[in-house]
Amino acid sequence: MPVVRSSDAVTHEIHGARFVSYATPLSGAKELCAWRGEIPGGTKAPAHTVNREEIFHLLIGELLVTLDDATHRITAGDTVIVNPGVTFAVENPTDHTALTWVTTSIGLEAELADGTRITPPWAN
Repeated sequence: MPVVRSSDAVTHEIHGARFVSYATPLSGAKELCAWRGEIPGGTKAPAHTVNREEIFHLLIGELLVTLDDATHRITAGDTVIVNPGVTFAVENPTDHTALTWVTTSIGLEAELADGTRITPPWAN
């Protein structure tokens, strides 16, 4: 389906955040996935290592993002490029929900610090 209506998006929740999935193989995508992330104020997502490049664009708000051992404060309009093998963590230190737009290639997997592997349905 070349047009995905907002009413057709699928919502997933994990680690205190919401992922609203628009582009996946189920919606007709062949190579890429895309979703809107909603990260409530005070949320600190667990660090994870990804197997695919992920482009993380902040639409609204302010976040602390950690890439390996370097933490960066990003604000609306900033983009973070997460390369495969990089450990990535996100924290919303504010009282307001931050909104992101994220794209990656189909087949994204994440590994948590404890070795747990996650295959997010919004990216496969």
